[in-house]
Amino acid sequence: MDMERYIAEFFGTLCLVLFGCGSIVLSASYPSLGIGLLGIALAFGLTMLTMALAIGHISGCHLNPAVSVGLWAGGRFPGNELPYYIASQLMGALIAAGMLYLIASGKPGFDFSQGFGANGYGEHSPGGYDVVSALLTETLMTMIYVFVMLGATDKRAPARVAPFAAGLCLTMIYLISVPITNGSINPARSTSTAMFVGDWAMDQLWLFWIAPMIGALLGAVVYRMISGAWAEEDAEEAAPETEKDPGRIV
Repeated sequence: MDMERYIAEFFGTLCLVLFGCGSIVLSASYPSLGIGLLGIALAFGLTMLTMALAIGHISGCHLNPAVSVGLWAGGRFPGNELPYYIASQLMGALIAAGMLYLIASGKPGFDFSQGFGANGYGEHSPGGYDVVSALLTETLMTMIYVFVMLGATDKRAPARVAPFAAGLCLTMIYLISVPITNGSINPARSTSTAMFVGDWAMDQLWLFWIAPMIGALLGAVVYRMISGAWAEEDAEEAAPETEKDPGRIV
């Protein structure tokens, strides 16, 4: 068991939730100095960029159960690693939410039940969007994100572009999705804040697991269709054993 990879995923997801959700809870509407929608999007995107540069060479810097599933479906990640990666991501996200709660609760009158950066739809959507809008947004945004991750990490892609592609894509996604669902595409991020809010956030959490997982699978399918990955795999299967690359990284 490669513990370094799981620790990297734990720490990276912790940072993503702490800085991303922290920007929502602590900074977004701070009187006269609030960072607003652009600031929230940049907080998530820049955290992803910096973590990808810091730990991408260790764990791949998924920081998201849907991304891990998408990379597995895209033929880039072994299925037997999924439970360990997802568990590490969930633990990192939950501890980050706990840290954020301890920080935020230091302000008199703070009431985390009023939001705490949790994802939601209907009356709990920042813009009042319904469940269909939320479902479509989370599915489509995750599909695009996984598609970009697969493309940026393709062996044919320019070297070292993946961290920038991931960070910039996440920023664009949050610019669109924050008004609709408070921005997720990440079941670990959604679970961490929902567990502290409870009540409606836990009732609506199902969407923020199902939609990203569907989107991740769709993103993998689309990328494999247009990249020729399936044709390449068929050729490898048909090749003599001596011509295969046993050391290929998935």
